[in-house]
Amino acid sequence: MIKVAIVDDNTFLQKAIQDKLRFFDLIEIKFKALNGEDLLLKLEKNPHVDLILMDIEMPKMNGIVATELVKNKYPHIKIIMLTVFDTDENIFKSIKAGADGYLLKEVNPEELFTAINETLKGGAAMTPSIAMKTLKLLREPLIFDIEMQAEAVILTPREVEVLEQLSKGLKYNAIAENLFLSSGTVRKHVENIYTKLQVHNKLEAVQKAKTNKLI
Repeated sequence: MIKVAIVDDNTFLQKAIQDKLRFFDLIEIKFKALNGEDLLLKLEKNPHVDLILMDIEMPKMNGIVATELVKNKYPHIKIIMLTVFDTDENIFKSIKAGADGYLLKEVNPEELFTAINETLKGGAAMTPSIAMKTLKLLREPLIFDIEMQAEAVILTPREVEVLEQLSKGLKYNAIAENLFLSSGTVRKHVENIYTKLQVHNKLEAVQKAKTNKLI
């Protein structure tokens, strides 16, 4: 049996993916998770999973951050990004995080099953349009790097200080005392940091900041 986990914040889409896999007796759905944090908690209880079908845009912890964390702790688990987003940035960051494949959710059941088998055999399953974009990224890495730098996140010195304090696990009150700020001001800085980094929580913010070498 191929043990699969489905990670998606939309329960309707979770069911749609599960329904696609019902056609194949070799597939066993071990569990479903609503976001990266939920996935990590469930993997701690049950790490015996062969492959994860991972959404990208999710609250609390997105699929790219989750992929990197899972690959660091459970390198044997294969991960296929299964998403509606096919931007160059998402593809690049997913591959960099350790994703083994990248499919769009429009994939039909047979294609999905084939992709799972190919990935478990060491292949890199990709929707054709994604494969073309990946080749483009490989052929023009300098152009993409320039585009990424142009879109680079810029935090103020004070926001960096607050983020460094957050990375140490400090609460808002402690950060306020250390930086001679009010708790309300610290909270506002954190809100700005989340907005700029396009994240939903402290763990994502710290992880993304470290990835982008902001702290």
